[in-house]
Amino acid sequence: MTQPIRVLVVEDDPLIAEAHGVYVQRVDGFTLAGISHGGQEAMQLLRTTGVDLILLDFNLPDMHGLDLCRTLRGARFDVDIIAVTSTRDLTAVRAAVSLGVVQYLLKPFTWQALQDKLQRYQQYRVQTLSEPSGEQSDIDRAFTALRGANTATLPTGLTDQTRDRVIHVLRDGPALSALEVAERSGLSRVTARRYLEHLTDAGVLIRRQRHGGSGRPEVEYLWMQ
Repeated sequence: MTQPIRVLVVEDDPLIAEAHGVYVQRVDGFTLAGISHGGQEAMQLLRTTGVDLILLDFNLPDMHGLDLCRTLRGARFDVDIIAVTSTRDLTAVRAAVSLGVVQYLLKPFTWQALQDKLQRYQQYRVQTLSEPSGEQSDIDRAFTALRGANTATLPTGLTDQTRDRVIHVLRDGPALSALEVAERSGLSRVTARRYLEHLTDAGVLIRRQRHGGSGRPEVEYLWMQ
């Protein structure tokens, strides 16, 4: 029986770290090895716990994520890294590639986007471990699995630009109803609700009942990441 891929989540925000841990355990073939909220804590855990893959945020309280990558490489830890960060600086991206970061996932992301990255890493790992011949075709298949296009596409009729408008309204803010999101984003209530439901199904938003007003409870949506 194939052993699950052991994942360490390194993320300073406790709620986000917990959510990422839940996401990892929803993907077949992966198990959560632990959660660390800083670079030093991650190093301590790596010395005592078997880890195959790190989901690494760059903005850590005690060191930059790239510095942790350099420390891991210098200490010869045999572990792969997927960057999960809001850092969009191409200089940081180039540095991440040079340090062996195998995937780069920008926040905010949907559950399907993370699932896609993990499954592609899983395919890459299976191919590199089970096909030792080293032929060009084998190497090409491994890189194709790792670098292939993201399959987490939007449903028909939805666009990336409008989705990002909805995310901008909700991100790091209070829970809002579909009407409130529509008013703040310049969309119709029906359109706003379509995006809100999509983002909820993707694991980005939490849907809950708003109580306290007169009449029937209203549905509101809360940013989860």
